[in-house]
Amino acid sequence: MQLYYKGIDTLDNKSWIVYLLKCANNSLYCGITNDLTKRLRQHNGEIKGGAKYTRANTPCELVYQEVALDRSSASKREYEIKQMNKSDKLNLIKSV
Repeated sequence: MQLYYKGIDTLDNKSWIVYLLKCANNSLYCGITNDLTKRLRQHNGEIKGGAKYTRANTPCELVYQEVALDRSSASKREYEIKQMNKSDKLNLIKSV
Protein backbone atom coordinates (compact mmCIF):
# COMPACT_ATOMS: atom_id res chain seq x y z
CA MET A 1 0.00 0.00 0.00
CA GLN A 2 1.28 3.46 -0.91
CA LEU A 3 1.61 6.19 1.68
CA TYR A 4 -0.02 9.55 1.16
CA TYR A 5 0.39 12.67 3.24
CA LYS A 6 -2.48 15.14 3.60
CA GLY A 7 -0.40 18.28 3.84
CA ILE A 8 2.65 19.82 2.37
CA ASP A 9 4.80 20.60 5.42
CA THR A 10 7.69 18.45 4.19
CA LEU A 11 7.24 19.06 0.47
CA ASP A 12 10.37 19.27 -1.65
CA ASN A 13 10.77 19.90 -5.37
CA LYS A 14 10.65 16.16 -6.14
CA SER A 15 7.31 15.55 -4.43
CA TRP A 16 4.08 15.06 -6.32
CA ILE A 17 0.74 16.38 -5.14
CA VAL A 18 -2.72 14.98 -5.84
CA TYR A 19 -5.28 17.76 -5.61
CA LEU A 20 -8.97 18.51 -5.96
CA LEU A 21 -10.33 21.81 -7.20
CA LYS A 22 -13.84 23.12 -6.78
CA CYS A 23 -14.78 24.91 -10.01
CA ALA A 24 -17.18 27.82 -10.44
CA ASN A 25 -19.94 25.43 -11.54
CA ASN A 26 -19.51 23.42 -8.26
CA SER A 27 -17.88 20.50 -10.05
CA LEU A 28 -14.72 18.88 -8.70
CA TYR A 29 -11.56 18.47 -10.76
CA CYS A 30 -8.74 16.10 -9.77
CA GLY A 31 -5.15 16.35 -10.94
CA ILE A 32 -1.50 15.87 -10.04
CA THR A 33 1.47 18.22 -10.11
CA ASN A 34 4.88 18.83 -8.64
CA ASP A 35 4.33 22.63 -8.60
CA LEU A 36 0.93 23.34 -7.08
CA THR A 37 1.16 27.15 -7.13
CA LYS A 38 1.98 27.23 -10.83
CA ARG A 39 -0.66 24.63 -11.65
CA LEU A 40 -3.41 26.56 -9.85
CA ARG A 41 -2.46 29.70 -11.78
CA GLN A 42 -2.67 27.68 -15.01
CA HIS A 43 -6.08 26.26 -14.14
CA ASN A 44 -7.39 29.74 -13.41
CA GLY A 45 -6.07 31.12 -16.71
CA GLU A 46 -3.48 33.43 -15.15
CA ILE A 47 -0.66 31.80 -17.10
CA LYS A 48 -0.52 29.50 -20.13
CA GLY A 49 -1.42 25.86 -19.54
CA GLY A 50 -4.01 24.16 -17.39
CA ALA A 51 -6.87 21.92 -18.32
CA LYS A 52 -9.38 23.17 -20.86
CA TYR A 53 -12.19 22.16 -18.49
CA THR A 54 -10.96 24.27 -15.58
CA ARG A 55 -10.16 27.28 -17.75
CA ALA A 56 -13.78 27.17 -18.92
CA ASN A 57 -15.09 26.93 -15.34
CA THR A 58 -12.99 29.45 -13.45
CA PRO A 59 -12.42 30.47 -10.80
CA CYS A 60 -11.18 27.21 -9.34
CA GLU A 61 -10.44 26.86 -5.63
CA LEU A 62 -8.09 24.30 -4.10
CA VAL A 63 -10.16 22.19 -1.67
CA TYR A 64 -7.96 19.13 -1.10
CA GLN A 65 -4.36 18.07 -1.47
CA GLU A 66 -2.18 15.16 -0.49
CA VAL A 67 1.48 14.45 -1.16
CA ALA A 68 2.45 11.24 -2.94
CA LEU A 69 5.84 9.57 -2.82
CA ASP A 70 6.45 9.78 -6.58
CA ARG A 71 4.70 10.45 -9.89
CA SER A 72 3.55 6.86 -10.25
CA SER A 73 1.92 6.88 -6.80
CA ALA A 74 0.32 10.24 -7.55
CA SER A 75 -1.12 8.96 -10.84
CA LYS A 76 -2.54 5.86 -9.17
CA ARG A 77 -4.11 7.92 -6.40
CA GLU A 78 -5.52 10.38 -8.95
CA TYR A 79 -7.15 7.46 -10.73
CA GLU A 80 -8.62 6.19 -7.43
CA ILE A 81 -10.09 9.59 -6.66
CA LYS A 82 -11.48 10.01 -10.17
CA GLN A 83 -13.32 6.69 -9.74
CA MET A 84 -15.08 7.98 -6.61
CA ASN A 85 -18.56 9.44 -6.81
CA LYS A 86 -19.01 13.08 -5.85
CA SER A 87 -20.30 12.23 -2.40
CA ASP A 88 -17.14 10.22 -1.61
CA LYS A 89 -14.97 13.05 -2.92
CA LEU A 90 -16.79 15.51 -0.65
CA ASN A 91 -16.19 13.17 2.30
CA LEU A 92 -12.51 13.04 1.39
CA ILE A 93 -12.39 16.84 1.40
CA LYS A 94 -14.13 16.95 4.81
CA SER A 95 -11.62 14.46 6.25
CA VAL A 96 -8.82 17.03 6.22
